[in-house]
Amino acid sequence: MTDPSTPHRRPVRVGALAAALTATLAFLCCTGGAGAFFLTELGGEAAEQITPASLECTGDFTVDVTGKMPRIPQYGERQLRNAAVIIKVGQEMKVPARGWVIAVATAMQESRLLNLANRTVAESQDIPHEGIGADHDSVGLFQQRASWGSVRQRMNPEYASRKFYEKLVDVPDWQKLPLTVAAQRVQISAFPDAYAKHEEIAARIVDALAGGAARTALIAGQEVCDAASAGDIAASGWTAPIPGGVGSGFRTASRPGHNGVDIAAPKGTLIRVAATGRVLVSRCDPDRRGRLSCDVDGWPDKGGCGWFVDVLHAQGIVTRYCHMVSRPRVAVGETVEAGQVIGEVGSSGNSSGPHLHFEVHTDGDRSSHSAIDPVPFMRSKGAPLKGAE
Repeated sequence: MTDPSTPHRRPVRVGALAAALTATLAFLCCTGGAGAFFLTELGGEAAEQITPASLECTGDFTVDVTGKMPRIPQYGERQLRNAAVIIKVGQEMKVPARGWVIAVATAMQESRLLNLANRTVAESQDIPHEGIGADHDSVGLFQQRASWGSVRQRMNPEYASRKFYEKLVDVPDWQKLPLTVAAQRVQISAFPDAYAKHEEIAARIVDALAGGAARTALIAGQEVCDAASAGDIAASGWTAPIPGGVGSGFRTASRPGHNGVDIAAPKGTLIRVAATGRVLVSRCDPDRRGRLSCDVDGWPDKGGCGWFVDVLHAQGIVTRYCHMVSRPRVAVGETVEAGQVIGEVGSSGNSSGPHLHFEVHTDGDRSSHSAIDPVPFMRSKGAPLKGAE
């Protein structure tokens, strides 16, 4: 239906910036009209490939805490076994899978999934441990302080996990909150934004250990595989941007420059942001003649995305939403939550009819060089694009 070009204002690709890790879902500078973006690297090595033990959502989320652990870069067997314990406790407490992802991500930030003693707490060093920390009197996987229990209790992974979940489920609407907000409500950390950068890998760990459980959405009280849409959020933190089937696919033989997919939908259909992130771009894309004529329906070969939005997510993922019917509902720099409405389907720009042109990019790069096929990506998040094979 459309062959939108990459928005005319050229993005700037940046490498990893270690100092940005505590400022997730943020960017250093955006020169509004000029469109030059200097993006932080949110969450370590965005290009790192992780191969979970299970690529499908099986419906059987049994966790074997003593069995063979999958191979996941940066996390060894001890750490993954601790993650398995965290997940298993969540299952025993009947906490939905979204909670397992939040808990694992929290422990990744607090202890790198290691059961830590504390060099200032002598008793902790006499208890089996996997490393030494030094943050106040904090110990264990979640770096819990004395008010959470005795030293021995807090250094018991099952106890520590249970205490975390008890506090998490008491947070109002915790399942609808961005991961970093939900985790912070429990932990009361000095670095409240630090948890977000772990969400992507935490979801993959949950998938690998628990049969694809991060691909489930809680719908009518049931954990349903691969069904996150219409505002329902998968445990991974992702949702499909609109209902409807994929028409024109990613870089097909007839359209090798098509850097996303087209999802058919009536004009005015609500467009939801696919995951929590920060708005990088929200504007009218000029057509081939440089005109900002997005308030009218477009046509083939007009050029441009029309009204469009780019959003930066954890791990340097960028999503793009093109051809909106009118000015987007969000502004540059705004933090948006997964499932939040950001605009409505239209036909502005290079378009032959109402639809959403949806793109996914990696490494914080908005250019065509970083575009990946949204179909397998969204399927891996439990938010498949309907009609996609």
